[in-house]
Amino acid sequence: MKWLWVLAAAAAEICGVVGLKQFSTTRHLRHLGPFIGGFGLSFLALYTSFKYLPISSAYAVWIGLGTAGAVVVNMIFFHEKRNPGRVMGMVLIVIGAMGVKWLS
Repeated sequence: MKWLWVLAAAAAEICGVVGLKQFSTTRHLRHLGPFIGGFGLSFLALYTSFKYLPISSAYAVWIGLGTAGAVVVNMIFFHEKRNPGRVMGMVLIVIGAMGVKWLS
């Protein structure tokens, strides 16, 4: 259950990133909800996870999953470049974040 808070925080962060991307391109008020709400829920879920997990582990996994998720979403929905270097970098970020969790 405790890691579900981190997963929820990462998912909400990805929603916040999508809202930020949409708001930065169209500046329409309807994109403020996913932007502000996504990041707000993300911080709330991350904060809650700190009650059950070491901050260093929870934060590292949140950053890794959020970053990788944002890259994948942007590649799929916003047609950002896909190349082996970007994919390998994303994989290394996730491995590094998970390494912090596994080694602590």
